[in-house]
Formats: sequence, C-alpha cells, structure tokens
Amino acid sequence: MRRSTPIVIVAAAATLVASGCTSDKPTTTATQSQNPGASQASATQAPATGTGEQSKFFVQADYDAQLAMRTKTAQGPADKPWEQAIDPQMVGTSKYKKSGSIHLCFSNAAVNNPWRQVGWKNMQAEVGLHKEIAKFTALDAEGKDDKQISDIAELTGKGCDALIVSPNTTATLTPAVKAACEKVPVIVFDRGVETDCPVSFINPIGGYAFGADGAEFLVEQVPAGGKVLALRILPGVDVLETRWSAAKVTFDNSKLQVVGVEFTDGDAAKTKSIVSDYIQRHGKIDGVWMDAGATAVAAIEAFEDAGLPVPPIVGEDQQDFLQKWKQNNLTAVAPTYPTYQWRTPVIAALKILKGEEVPKAWKLPQPKITSENLGKYLQPNMPPLHYALCGCESLPGFPESWGGKK
Repeated sequence: MRRSTPIVIVAAAATLVASGCTSDKPTTTATQSQNPGASQASATQAPATGTGEQSKFFVQADYDAQLAMRTKTAQGPADKPWEQAIDPQMVGTSKYKKSGSIHLCFSNAAVNNPWRQVGWKNMQAEVGLHKEIAKFTALDAEGKDDKQISDIAELTGKGCDALIVSPNTTATLTPAVKAACEKVPVIVFDRGVETDCPVSFINPIGGYAFGADGAEFLVEQVPAGGKVLALRILPGVDVLETRWSAAKVTFDNSKLQVVGVEFTDGDAAKTKSIVSDYIQRHGKIDGVWMDAGATAVAAIEAFEDAGLPVPPIVGEDQQDFLQKWKQNNLTAVAPTYPTYQWRTPVIAALKILKGEEVPKAWKLPQPKITSENLGKYLQPNMPPLHYALCGCESLPGFPESWGGKK
C-alpha cells in the first residue's frame, strides 16, 4: 500500500507541503582532491591531442581503482542494484542508533535537469516505503552554492535525525558539510566533497569509469587521425571533471585528434550550435564524446541538418537518445550514472539510525548500454528524457509519477 509521509519541500520563495510517494571519487578525503599532482605524470605520458591540461581533480589511484571496478561483481541483492556495493569497507554506526520515528532531511543541489528530476522522484518514492520516516524535509539549492550552504545550516537546526546531501559543487560545499557532520550523521551522494566526515559517500563506480567507457569506444570505432569533438556541461563538479579527465587519458594515449573541448551548459540549442560550428569549421567530425547525454539528440540533429551521417557518438541512458540510436541504427554507446542511486541514501540513513554497518564508500554498479543490450533499456511508454536505469519500476506510482503511461 502506498503511504502518505509528510514531505516538506522548501523552494526559494515558497514552501510546499506534499504527500510522500510520488560525480567523483571512491572516497571523499581532502588529500585525494587537494594533492593530485604527484600522480598526474602517468596520466599524461603521450603528446597532447588538443585536450588541454589535466584536471586538478584527477587522482591516479582513484582512476586506476574505478577502471578496475568495472569488471568486479557487486555484493547484494541481484535484483536491487541500488542496494549492492562493490568492494565495501564497512563502518560501524552504533553511536547514531535511535528509537522511534525519524525526521530525515535532504539538501539537494538542484532539480534543474532531467537526470536530477528522475532521481528526485525516486527518492520521494523510496521515502514513502518506510513507515518509520515520520517527516522528510528537503531544501532545493537551485544550483546555487551560497543557497545550499544556507540550506545545510538551516537543516541542521531543524532537528533532523540524519542529513542527506547532494552537493552542488565539490570544494565550495565542503566546509558546510564538515560543519553539519558535527551535529548530525551525514550521507553524501552523487557528487563528493573534500572531507571524509560523512558516514557514507554513495555513488556508482564514478566519473572515471563513465569517461573511459565513452572514450575507449571512440578509440575503437574512429580511424586513426580521426577528429573528435568533446562536449562537457560545466567545470568544477567532481563527477563531471573526472569523466573528462579519464577521457583525456584515453585520447592522449590514442591516435585521435581532439579538435575541440566545449562547455554546453546542458543546453540543447547551445549543443546543436556548437556541433554545427565545428562541422562547418572542420568539414567533418568523426566522433563525439559527451560527459552527459541529455543533449545527445541535439548533437545528432546537427549532423542530420548538415546532411551528414552521424559519427560514432557517446550518449547516456535517456530514452530519446536510446530511441534515436535504435531507429537510425547509430554507432553509439551509453555509459550510465544510474538514477537508482537516489534510493540508496534513504536506505543508508535508515541503516545508520538503526546502528547497522554501512559501506564508508558505497560504490554501486554502473552498467554500460551497448548495441547488444540496447533493447533491454528501451521503454517506449516513458518520456523522452526519462533515464532507463532508474530502478523505479517497482515503486508505487510507476510509471505515471515519472511521466509515463501504462
């Protein structure tokens, strides 16, 4: 049965009371993010190919660990990847154990793109499954660091039993998370921070694996000397920085030419304009790498408008891209950063408040969509920007609450 849990969602200018149920490093230690220089040499051995300087977020040990995780088997229920963990190192939480009803709080970076919107629906539905959660208070930072810093301070004064944080940016949010850790057990997910004070940091394998999956595919598919355009969303977010830094390693050790690295702001019109400009400038683009796939269809349309075949392209698991891939028989791959991860912090918070062990670095499986398994992830009844790896099919309200049709 579907249960109604009080969810307080506070926006910038209004408070909405609604009914319930409707990246990037293996750890979040300061030393890993602040002292990357010693490890960078082995990542930049080959001559540069237009990729620029390596990201300050690059850490060789984390890169090596994530690439190795791609072939490891996760522990946990086979049919619930959001409860699985790869190489978990468990930590005790007995000091946080409490009895009675729970007030769970969430500081969200934003719901400003389809990936985050799908994830937010997942989290609300997961909360609705647990009768012990008497109140769920969520604040939306609307993509603003200063607002999220204020949000976290506000939440730590609201009597929260546990605090979930999805940081807007990594370094800037670190002090706010450290301050919160002194008052309440904190669970960080999706994007990391430069402190290991959270009880658990939850995300899929991570950005290095995502970036490498896409870049390796292009190295396999694009002839030597081919021109690759790299499209990024924005700088300064660890999970996005590590996607690009891993791709850079692959490209720098290949015979491909990276003719451009451009930021799209996740905007479809800007993406299409950038791709069109590069087609006109170079005459031919042989491959497109993307650090997130929400605007992949816009990139494809730029080639179609120019009357050119679509080259090998990296997308993600949103439905419009998967449909376009199938219909046009594209040469494509879709690394994923599954939105089912939005369920895991709620599960982790409940375990912590029961005094149960949880993984310190909770690494979830991160499947890759290929031409061989594409059919498994196509969901024609779902909206174009629905993400296939939501893990939401069994949740109350699916598919309607996610915009789908039965």
